Amino acid sequence: MTPRKALTARLWALFFCLLLGGPGQAWASDGYEVLPAPRGMALPSTLGTDLAGREWTVRDLRGKVVLLNFWASWCEPCRAEMPSLQALQARYGDKLVVLAVNYKESPEAVQRFVQRQGWTLSVLTDPQGALAKRWGIGIFPTSVLISAKGQPMSVVRGEVDWQAMGLSMPWYKQWLGP
Repeated sequence: MTPRKALTARLWALFFCLLLGGPGQAWASDGYEVLPAPRGMALPSTLGTDLAGREWTVRDLRGKVVLLNFWASWCEPCRAEMPSLQALQARYGDKLVVLAVNYKESPEAVQRFVQRQGWTLSVLTDPQGALAKRWGIGIFPTSVLISAKGQPMSVVRGEVDWQAMGLSMPWYKQWLGP
């Protein structure tokens, strides 16, 4: 996409956000956009397997907000937002689970990368890209926010400083508290 088209798209998104307003509506900011989850988007019973071999299921996560973050080691914005995701998990770990889903890299390569970075988040692997395809992910990073009731609520596309973003997001305090 050309810079002019990107700017035009952002301006239209901002216009519609201002026009529609309110929580749950699409809105854009520097480097990311927040959209409502597509209607009828259903959670698969299994979200994936992490680097330790644990299979994450929807049933295990009931009662907690889930932030499912799709990323890749070659994606600079993905790497840049990981520290804020870790901080978010550390602050709200009793109410929130952050699952970082790696896109199309081998589990061995992902494990080495995660260890070098010193990340402590739960990292799931998606070596064939099947999970990303199921969720309709085509931009990295993209995060899917899932309510404590197991309903996909929002899709956030692009790099986010999750700590700073939370202060301005209506769902942040509603779902996680102060």
